[in-house]
Order: sequence, then C-alpha cells, then structure tokens
Amino acid sequence: MQFFYTYVLQSEKDKKFYTGYTKNIELRFEQYQKGNSCKAYEVSMEIFEATKQFPKEEKYSLTDQIRRSSRSVTSNIAEAWAKRNYVKSFVSKLSDSLGEEYETEVWLDYSRDCKYINTETYNALINKYNEVRKMPIAMMNNPEKFCK
Repeated sequence: MQFFYTYVLQSEKDKKFYTGYTKNIELRFEQYQKGNSCKAYEVSMEIFEATKQFPKEEKYSLTDQIRRSSRSVTSNIAEAWAKRNYVKSFVSKLSDSLGEEYETEVWLDYSRDCKYINTETYNALINKYNEVRKMPIAMMNNPEKFCK
C-alpha cells in the first residue's frame, strides 16, 4: 500500500499542483512512525506521568531535564526525516536523537537513585528505551535506505 500526497509549488507567475504516489521509503517511515517513534512518544509520556510525583524542589532541575530530553528523542527523529534530502543532516539529527535518549537514561538513573521512581519503573523505562534506540541506530548505519 502506498500513501497519496500532493506537492504545492508556488511561483510569481503561477501556482501548480502536482500529485503522485510516495516511494517505498516513505511507506517504510510511516511503518516506523507507527512503531518505533510511537514507542519513544509513549515512553516520554510515561516519564511525564512519573515526574508528576517528583518533589517540588526538582521542578526546575531533574523534572524539567528528564521531560525535555525524553521529548527530544521523538522530535529529533521527526526532524531527521524532514532533512532526509541530505544524508549528513539526516544522520546528524538521528545522532542528536540518540544523544537525547542516552541523556534521558542518565536522568532515569538519578531518578531511581534519589528514590523518585522505584526499581521496577526504572527497569521498565530502560527496557523500552533499549527498543527505541535500535531504529535510529539502524537508520544511521544505512542512511541510503531512507534518504531520497
């Protein structure tokens, strides 16, 4: 199954509308979005819920940092996809996503060690990030499969 899209080109002289069908690569990303990126989004929402219980004195430090970094994982993947016309930019944004993922893991370590989350919650979140991490790494190792 392929997705239908419309390109809109605007110039001073005229407006032209072109339609066509996406390439298989866009289908693969759509499948990825429904799988891996959604996982990253879901984990960031789980972190958001968990951090609601953090002490007030952590509001502008640990709570803010872990929420920001967990959300950046998904947003950097989306930015990478938007920049897939340029392999280096694509890989760079995926690298940023991985950096944010690892940063989130460090904040999870602090959250566990400060006893803001229990070991069971910590392990569940880390295991989910172990899954999330696989796709950006695969995409970075094979950018030609994803870039136009």
